[in-house]
Order: sequence, then structure tokens, then C-alpha cells
Amino acid sequence: MPQFYLPGPWESQKPTALTPEVAHHLRVRRVQAGESFPVFDGKGQIAQAELLSLSRKSGLALISEIRTDTHRETPYAITLAQGLAGGDKMDWIVEKAVETGAQAIAPMQCERSILRLTRSSDQERALKRLVHWQGIIQAACEQCDRTVLARLEPIQTFADYLKTSPKPALKLLLSPDATKSVYSVLMENDPQDIVLMIGPEGGHTPEEEAQAQAAGYQIVSLGERVLRTETAGVVAITAIHSVWNPEIQNRLK
Repeated sequence: MPQFYLPGPWESQKPTALTPEVAHHLRVRRVQAGESFPVFDGKGQIAQAELLSLSRKSGLALISEIRTDTHRETPYAITLAQGLAGGDKMDWIVEKAVETGAQAIAPMQCERSILRLTRSSDQERALKRLVHWQGIIQAACEQCDRTVLARLEPIQTFADYLKTSPKPALKLLLSPDATKSVYSVLMENDPQDIVLMIGPEGGHTPEEEAQAQAAGYQIVSLGERVLRTETAGVVAITAIHSVWNPEIQNRLK
């Protein structure tokens, strides 16, 4: 049975209220009173929950075997700074970023972004999108057994993102026109927190690339082929793991 996200704090051997989402999933799966299912709190704790009662939108469970388990998290934190993409592409990007191991996702409105969400008149739409993407993060963690929810940053303009929030020393902007390979940069650096910046459809403008370089970003390429915006981040995150986390591959042999 997959794990379910149940926010804490928990108390061992005390009845805990289920969220409407968990109650719905248990009803769909026909889980009966007395049966157990795994839960996680999104902050690295996992536990077993025994179903005590279940109604249409609520329920109670007895929490036990509470422990910390973060073995699926890497020692380096990957932030995906993603240019807003149109249609349902952002949904796919958020989901796959979580599945491949990003610890933070920062949606940015860039000059070539089709989706516009940073004007004052767009605040309600932007909030709805963030709530929607937070739900995708939760579902993706449930699916891939991550126990720590990826952090979703507020939607910002490209320029504002460069100026705000403390960022690690290693910052990469992905561009098909770059002459330096992302792999060469990863090989030259020890594992550490990193920002991957991906443009929207059409990529970043030359002006944005210049602004990013001035802010300490290296302009790098993933190879000879031009990747779609919804593909680039997944490939880049996977490249990081393949270079910096070979012990995982060794454990799987």
C-alpha cells in the first residue's frame, strides 16, 4: 500500500484525525477499521496508522512506530528555478521534479513565459496555481515514497528571483547555446546545494542570460539537442545524481 501524507504533529498511541484527502483514498481502497497503512508528515517522519473509524470526509487513526526516515533525500539540495510554462506543462514539471529529487521548486515569470501570474490583478489565479502545485507535490511524494515535501516558492519575476532568497554558490542556467557542459561543471565541483535555472518555451532571452551571469550563474548546456522546457529540468536533475551520487547506483547493482 502506498504511503499517505498526514501532517503532524503526531502523538504515539493517540487517535489522530485524518485529512479529507486521506479519508477519500482509504474509502477508495476499501480499507477497513483495524487495518494499518503507512503515513508520513512531510518533514521526514514516518509511522504506521491503524484505522479506527472512517466517514465520508473524515476519520480517526491510531499512530504508532513513529520514526525518522530520510534515506531518499540527497545530502545536496537541488532547487529547480523554472520559467512558467503554458498549458499543463507546469503540472508535469512539478511532478517530475519531485519524483527525480528536487528539494525546492521556484516558479519564475520570464520574458518569454506564455503564462503570466505576477501582476497585481493575477494574485488570485497565482494563489490557486500554487495550491494546485502543492497538491501535486504531495501526491508525487506519496507515489515515490519521499518523506520530505519539496518546498514550493512564491511565483516571482525572473529579475526578482535573482535578487531575493539566499542561494547556494553553485548556480547553473541551462541554455542550448552554451559552450560549457553541465557535466563538466558537476565533475569540477564537489556535491553541494545547487540551483538549476530553466527557461520557459523559447528559453531565456539574451538579456536574462546576461543578468543571470552577473548574479553568479554559469551558462551551461545539456548537449547537442534542444530540449523542451518540461524535459530539461528532469534531465538536469538526473545528471546531477549520476555524477554526484554514484553510491546509489552501487547499492542497486
